[in-house]
Amino acid sequence: MTVTPRITVWDGRLVAHGRSVLAGVPDNIVLTHASGAGLVDGAFVGATAAEPSSMHVFTFGTLRDLRFVCCFRFKLWWMTQRMGTSGRDVPLETQFMLLECGPGDGHGDGDAAVYVAMLPLLEGQFRAALQGNDRDELEITLESGDKAVQTAQGTCMLYVHAGTNPFDTITQAVKVVERHMQTFHHREKKKLPSFVDWFGWCTWDAFYTDVTAESVKQGLKSLADGGTPPRFLIIDDGWQQIGSENKEESANAVVQEGAQFASRLTGIKENAKFQKKTKTKESGGGGGEQQAQTPGLKLLVEEAKREHGVRYVYVWHAMAGYWGGVKPAAEGMEHYESALAYPVQSPGVMGNQPDIVMDSLSVLGLGLVHPRRALSFYDELHSYLASCGVDGVKVDVQNIIETLGAGHGGRVALTRAYHRALEDSVARNFPDNGCISCMCHNTDMLYSARQTAVVRASDDFYPRTLTGSVRADDVDVIAGLAGDGWGGEAVVYAYRSGELVRLPQGATLPVTLKVLEFEVFHVSPVRAVAPGVSFAPIGLLDMFNSGGAVEQCEVRGGANAAAAVALRVRGCGRFGAYCSRRPARCMLDATEVEFSHDADTGLVTLHIPVPEQEFYRWSLEIEV
Repeated sequence: MTVTPRITVWDGRLVAHGRSVLAGVPDNIVLTHASGAGLVDGAFVGATAAEPSSMHVFTFGTLRDLRFVCCFRFKLWWMTQRMGTSGRDVPLETQFMLLECGPGDGHGDGDAAVYVAMLPLLEGQFRAALQGNDRDELEITLESGDKAVQTAQGTCMLYVHAGTNPFDTITQAVKVVERHMQTFHHREKKKLPSFVDWFGWCTWDAFYTDVTAESVKQGLKSLADGGTPPRFLIIDDGWQQIGSENKEESANAVVQEGAQFASRLTGIKENAKFQKKTKTKESGGGGGEQQAQTPGLKLLVEEAKREHGVRYVYVWHAMAGYWGGVKPAAEGMEHYESALAYPVQSPGVMGNQPDIVMDSLSVLGLGLVHPRRALSFYDELHSYLASCGVDGVKVDVQNIIETLGAGHGGRVALTRAYHRALEDSVARNFPDNGCISCMCHNTDMLYSARQTAVVRASDDFYPRTLTGSVRADDVDVIAGLAGDGWGGEAVVYAYRSGELVRLPQGATLPVTLKVLEFEVFHVSPVRAVAPGVSFAPIGLLDMFNSGGAVEQCEVRGGANAAAAVALRVRGCGRFGAYCSRRPARCMLDATEVEFSHDADTGLVTLHIPVPEQEFYRWSLEIEV
């Protein structure tokens, strides 16, 4: 029996399940069909170049008028998502893409939409990514990160998989790639650390690098006093022995955000802030006393578990030891063979967002432990932490390794060496697979992770701005939701304060927050529903997403006389709406209900009871 592949290049087009995905596919693009499950639904994409190079950009084909969602690295460290319909919408450093092809011609999958997943891969010493250009061409980049590591072709740079269910398509694609690469494991095969089942606290946003043993205890007590005792604790950056390189020069060379990269690790044990001071008698019979420091991390971990009910304690460290690496020839650390290395970022990363904090490393360099000593470094660090009762590590700043591949066989080889060493050490010292990866959203890491099961999902959120303003057109699609004839007026409901404000077109509502305060604003367009009467639905007032309760809103009558606003509502509790004058009555499922109306603000409130049926929708009618 002959099985026909469902992903092919035919007549210059990439075709999946009979749907055209890309046009203008060049002759140097070659498809190799996957084995097993991928025989029908998947194919690997390769390409050839005229000359060897450490970096290539191959044209894959022209993409137009197909909806897609993709994940791309907007920083060296992190991914986010973007949607679009053409090649020019595809960002640099795209590491995942899912396209939707519309109904077909009635054959094969019939009228069902087909979803095409594209996964740029690691091939040997090279890493692939996707990007678009202003001609709507989808391009495949292939780079090694080391000018001495070159190639003239890639045979399996990209994997393409298609199916009618987007979720199954993605899952199947990853599993085919797992079987092909044999360098990582799918999540189903990994042990999930036990801490994920418990509420936890990380010291970072509370203390940043000023964290101390005492502040950790105070934080645990404060959370317990507030009724939320954490059972999982991360002691973040600030506990290690570090030293700054050339303080005067680094202060002049970098901005504040990059200052941490000027510091290097000088020892694997805790610093003085985490050491317990004890008094000892002076030797020689003088009768005096001296102060000695004893390891305090073990005492802190024991107290956190004994006195505060903490079950799991994790401790932070950077992939390179610290932000600026390990200090070369530091006393007691010479055997790690740390040497200064200077980062070179990928053109794709630089094109998306040059990271100003990297300026420090370009001046001062990073103390890179030699790859052959990485396991020794991690094992000695982790075994000490384990002896203190620590259950795992949060390993940060991981993607810095990809920038240091020159002289080490390239970015993929260096990243893989470090991750193999890290995972081997974690397996030896933290049997619960106690590792959280952080600042690591590159495929170099993701396709090298055989064991690591937990990855931090996003960049930091910094609530620094205390003052600002809110206006109706801050909601991008409000005009489309309001419909034709909307004059630009809106009401803003503040969740915490319960205030309702009507904003004329273009007006702003100033906002000032105190420390530790927050506010959620619900914006709703105001429409004329009867002569001299304006209305705007709000929703359930005691929910963060108030407007999520309103599924439909339409006006009946009202051209020259009375009108009724008909709403379809879900949920229960206090329901609110804006009405410029007191309504005549409110009907809930054709039964008149009591309501209140604030003449100063126009806020109408009424109570919606708990429905007897799950997913019930109420019919609410407000006559004005």
